[in-house]
Amino acid sequence: MGRVVKVLRTLRTHWKKSTLAACVLSYGGRWLYGKHCENVLRREACQEAREFGRNLIGPQVPLKKATVILNPAASHGKANSLFEKNAAPILHLAGVEVNIVKTDYEGQAKKLMDLMEHTDMLIVAGGDGTLQEVITGLLRRTDEESFSKTPIGFIPLGSHNTLSESLHLITDNKVRCITSATLAILKGETVPLDVLQIKSEKDQPVFALVSLRWGSFRDVAASISKYWYLGPLKTRAAHWFSTLKNWPQTRHASLSCLPPVPRPPDLPAEKPIRPNLLYRIYRRLQNYWNPPVEEPPVEPEPEQWEDRQISTLELTISTQNRNPVKKRTDDFMVLSVEPDTLSVGQFITEGTKKAEKQLECTENALQLEASACHVTLPQEGAGFYDIDNEAFEAMPVEVRLLPRKLRFFCSAERREELAQLPSPPP
Repeated sequence: MGRVVKVLRTLRTHWKKSTLAACVLSYGGRWLYGKHCENVLRREACQEAREFGRNLIGPQVPLKKATVILNPAASHGKANSLFEKNAAPILHLAGVEVNIVKTDYEGQAKKLMDLMEHTDMLIVAGGDGTLQEVITGLLRRTDEESFSKTPIGFIPLGSHNTLSESLHLITDNKVRCITSATLAILKGETVPLDVLQIKSEKDQPVFALVSLRWGSFRDVAASISKYWYLGPLKTRAAHWFSTLKNWPQTRHASLSCLPPVPRPPDLPAEKPIRPNLLYRIYRRLQNYWNPPVEEPPVEPEPEQWEDRQISTLELTISTQNRNPVKKRTDDFMVLSVEPDTLSVGQFITEGTKKAEKQLECTENALQLEASACHVTLPQEGAGFYDIDNEAFEAMPVEVRLLPRKLRFFCSAERREELAQLPSPPP
């Protein structure tokens, strides 16, 4: 008892040192526990991947080849370390022949797609910018019809990983997110995703998986990082300072839209069984003696474009890839036109919600459905687009939906969660 009293008296006498030591020990213990949990997650993922590597394959069956496009600069330069610790061991243990290609500068991924040879799977390890470059380079190829059938895996290593919410489980644990995304590639389940084709008169087309944004909310979101010293108030401060520089921040544009198109039925997952030889001979003889009458080609109906003048704070053109497993009867993209009647207070409130929750539109936005649209902007002061969180100079463009153009690996758990979500009200 006397020893305990002596210890308590010493702590009271040196309370500053005791408080500092308690804080250091608490932080150190929490850090060590976090590292232990991460190692447990890695070990469990590697054990699961090893089961794939133990599967027997025939002597004439080649190993699966995976081409990885890795952006080491993603996640503030930590992407290479994150990939080597969490994703690479899983791929190697599963018996996959991995070819890692690292990018050295912005835009290189587009050029690498021109040189890519046939592969069983394409894996993008990076953020939104890396993914946008890869699909743009892939779909610019002359033989994109065959290469677009290659399944694509996305390992979220960037600061912005918008598509990850549609493919992988939502978690704040970086290690769990990376390992689950890598395991989803090994399990092989895929979902089709729509693609936005954005064409201008000057450059080659750019392709996007999520959205194109243009307007005041986009411009403010790009400047939020400048107010880092304001901590949690930086988002609201950025919107408030923007209203002091310029108000109202209304944008004017002309839209020409095509209505949605019916979605064709899904192709059967399995190939039909080939008829026997006698039946095939009988069909050929029948076609020889009674050749089928060719029907005259049906001329396509002229496209009916609907013109509209808009005055808005922001225009967003987005795909429906937020929920790729949702059943739809039509193929269309969603055009969200934000109202230009917001007050300064409403602009700050709504802009903060959009930036923090990554909302594509507010509740009062006008939403239009279209399969293609022409966007005509003023000649001066058009600003910039955000195409999948990458900045491009704003100019008149044609945006066309390419439905179910690419297939991405998706975790079965996330797929079930998305399938159970209720449909939004019309």
